[in-house]
Amino acid sequence: MNSLITVCGKAVRVQGRLIRQGRLDADKYLFLHDPEPMLQRLRISAPRVDLFTFIQKLPETSPRYAYPLEWDNFAALPISTFDHWWEHQIGFKARNKAKQAEKKGVIVREVPFNDDLVRGIFEVYNESPVRQGKPNAHYGKDFETVRKEEATYLDHSVFIGAYYKDKLIGFIKMVSDETRTQAGLMNIVAMVQHRDKAPTNALLAHAVKACADRGISFLVYSNFAYGKKERDSLSDFKERNGFQKVNVPRYYVPLTTLGALAFRLGLHRRFAEHVPEPLMAPIRELRRFWYNRKFQPATES
Repeated sequence: MNSLITVCGKAVRVQGRLIRQGRLDADKYLFLHDPEPMLQRLRISAPRVDLFTFIQKLPETSPRYAYPLEWDNFAALPISTFDHWWEHQIGFKARNKAKQAEKKGVIVREVPFNDDLVRGIFEVYNESPVRQGKPNAHYGKDFETVRKEEATYLDHSVFIGAYYKDKLIGFIKMVSDETRTQAGLMNIVAMVQHRDKAPTNALLAHAVKACADRGISFLVYSNFAYGKKERDSLSDFKERNGFQKVNVPRYYVPLTTLGALAFRLGLHRRFAEHVPEPLMAPIRELRRFWYNRKFQPATES
């Protein structure tokens, strides 16, 4: 069961059937400065919320609230100036990749949200049914669905497009928090067939510049580690581009007796988080092999 409710002017997503867990719909992009008013409203909300979770924003990494917590993490890039990132934070290989994109004719720029952009995003999403060894969640969505999903949080969003011969081959949707000090990459997707042109590296470089120009202190590329899986090709890519693993508190506030029991028993975690990593690694490889054979993903040009 999945529902969206508005509490204290913020969208809250509520998931689960027996145990109903709530979080901000823009969790990891927008944050709670004072969680108490929302918690008070959620205790009497309909539908029922048993357990509410929220994460603490950067730069504070020490717990500032007395609620129960577990440690989550960001892949975070501290930003001062673009030149500092280019000369001191980014790896040699990633820098060359970003240069390579320009040499191969990729043009990167900020773009307004309109039907032309949505049409390009629609084509990027529908290039391949598989991405990174998993089913592409956006594959097969129609134009109106893509527009509705990308139109969220427009007041906080910057769109950056990578173009080759006037065709969108990749894009970023970057969402900044209410104080405009932390921005997160809500979407960063490029066409597999144009991977040889390194559009993702070029997009990321432009995102750093956009943050530096706006005085945004941290750029966040989702998590650095997911559950017990510490390293993979994506985390290596993040590290080469200057992102670091930063542990931050994630709070879990029981709002009902059932929520308190679920938290004590660890039922708020996904099933995969209970499985030892030595068992999960071969399962992920088998899954990757199966989906690649089943869906025949797009290949590089």
